[in-house]
Amino acid sequence: MIQRLAVAALCALAACSPPAAPPAAAPEADWPYYGGDAGGQRFSPAAQITPANVKGLKLAWTYSTGHMKTHADAVQRAAFEATPILAGGRLYLCSPFNVASAHDPATGKALWTFDPKIEAALRYPNSFNCRGVAYWRDPAAPADAPCAERIFMATNDRRLFALDAASGRACPGFGQAGQVDAMPGARLARPDGAQITSAPVVIDGIVVVGSSIDDNQRVRETPGAVHAFDAVSGALRWTYDPLQAAGPGVVAGAANVWAPMSADPARGLVFLPTSSPSPDFYGAARPGNAAHANSVVAVHAATGQVAWAFQTTHHDVWDYDVPAQPTLAMLGYRGGPVRPAVIQTTKQGLVFTLDRETGQPIIPVEERPVPQGGEVGEVLSPTQPFPVAPAPLAPSRITPDDAFGLTPWDKDACRKLIAGARNEGLYTPPSTKGTILYPFTGGGSNWGGIAFDPRRGVAFINTSSALHKVTLVPAGKVAGEKQANPDLEISPQAGAPYGMRRELLRSPLGLPCNPPPWGLLSAVDMTTGQVLWRTPLGATGDLAPGSQFFVRGVGTPNFGGPIATASGLVFIGAAMDDYLRAFDAKSGRELWKGRLPAGGQATPMTYVWKGRQYVVIAAGGHAKGDTRRGDKVVAFALPD
Repeated sequence: MIQRLAVAALCALAACSPPAAPPAAAPEADWPYYGGDAGGQRFSPAAQITPANVKGLKLAWTYSTGHMKTHADAVQRAAFEATPILAGGRLYLCSPFNVASAHDPATGKALWTFDPKIEAALRYPNSFNCRGVAYWRDPAAPADAPCAERIFMATNDRRLFALDAASGRACPGFGQAGQVDAMPGARLARPDGAQITSAPVVIDGIVVVGSSIDDNQRVRETPGAVHAFDAVSGALRWTYDPLQAAGPGVVAGAANVWAPMSADPARGLVFLPTSSPSPDFYGAARPGNAAHANSVVAVHAATGQVAWAFQTTHHDVWDYDVPAQPTLAMLGYRGGPVRPAVIQTTKQGLVFTLDRETGQPIIPVEERPVPQGGEVGEVLSPTQPFPVAPAPLAPSRITPDDAFGLTPWDKDACRKLIAGARNEGLYTPPSTKGTILYPFTGGGSNWGGIAFDPRRGVAFINTSSALHKVTLVPAGKVAGEKQANPDLEISPQAGAPYGMRRELLRSPLGLPCNPPPWGLLSAVDMTTGQVLWRTPLGATGDLAPGSQFFVRGVGTPNFGGPIATASGLVFIGAAMDDYLRAFDAKSGRELWKGRLPAGGQATPMTYVWKGRQYVVIAAGGHAKGDTRRGDKVVAFALPD
């Protein structure tokens, strides 16, 4: 009796409650594609982790790729942007140095690793990077045959590997010893002038591979062709160059597909987000709109023939690539019929919604006049396309009086930087005076793409807000400018009368010159175009230690994207800090954040294995964001 009274008294004093019941076993749910499904919705039916219990998430397991030791000399030039996939009972991922691995979904223990031994001394344009791998089951192979299940990985040094999913060994019948040249016939000015960073797409026995090509180097750049290979033999099936219809007067390259692609197996289509043609900031040698550059292009998977294309930026001289995976959905806009759609976000913070079968806008698009008056020889497009909804998710106008600063001195320095540049709003052309690009060339939206809840028709989109100043430098002065400013990005744009200088506008204290929020997570009802909520994403404490005591709720620029679950949660890392966060999908309220051992500039994924839901993210930091480096993959789950 005394013991029971004592326990009751202690409970009363501590306001204790009975221990929470363990979560019920959940139905199995995998994540077999980079974007969750072939259409890149990044939505999971998993619902064991809910808004009510998400605060109970604990570390479940970690896995170290080991690249902090094996590639110590190159890790500062790496970005760990990988999103694992779960297929066929195994978890698969790749390190920034293209070491592929398979794992036990419950423990993270490595089942096999495969190292293609890429050259770590090279300096690739987009850091050492591997965003993901692709899984394929050969329907014609016996279940237990070697390479009946395959993992495809494209590498920084432009090879495509087919690996046996069970053992990790290269498939001997694919190309030569399990590999093919993923950019056959490409002529590069230097060995690290092009790489492959995003996961391949596999559809109907065909593997489709894009590429990432160095920006701003020359007019006659390597063509940004997309290549497709037979998934069994590795034989080249087709090649598609987005500039092939640009016309005889166009001299350019690039227009490549560096961002993730998506596929519609039912329609036999692959959707390609193409980039800007070369060089990025001066286009006199490529008059017109450069065919299918800066476009969403639907091609037939069997042949590579174009089904349709929609251009999001005409005659791009702002490096406004189509930067994210096209997201496939079923949508009805404002009471209209439900139709197969493609949702495409852009660096400008615009969201285009297109008919998946025709490429015509489902949400109307208007051609609006934009600033003119480029440098000598430049002929700009008089208009640019703007969707009528949703409203732009990133600001694009700033005045000197809008400059941000923690102190009057800080603010005045930013005010002078803004006042000293050409600045007429979105699509102000680059100039020898220096032009404000707002949003900067990192977004708006970027390669992380969106998450889409198909039940509610809601898209979750993270965006960044910062200023770039781009200055055209007369060709004869580029070398001297580079010598005088070795820490700035200055590139020749060889063959053009101007090189370029690109710099991020920051105050003397290191914070962005534009007013916050610098990072946002937004929810958009795609059936109405209405923005449902916006919330700052990220904190500045890891980026600028101590700043969190002076600025709160400002968010940070971000790399990576969100995922959504059926229970009403949105998970995202991406911000320039070391956290994975969970938000309420209905309100945008932050419900939980888990500390990571390094920067989480990657897109997470989730799955249910043997009744338990896991949320997994790569935590390795990012070279371009200079966030904390590491080599861990981290999994969270509710207590077992």
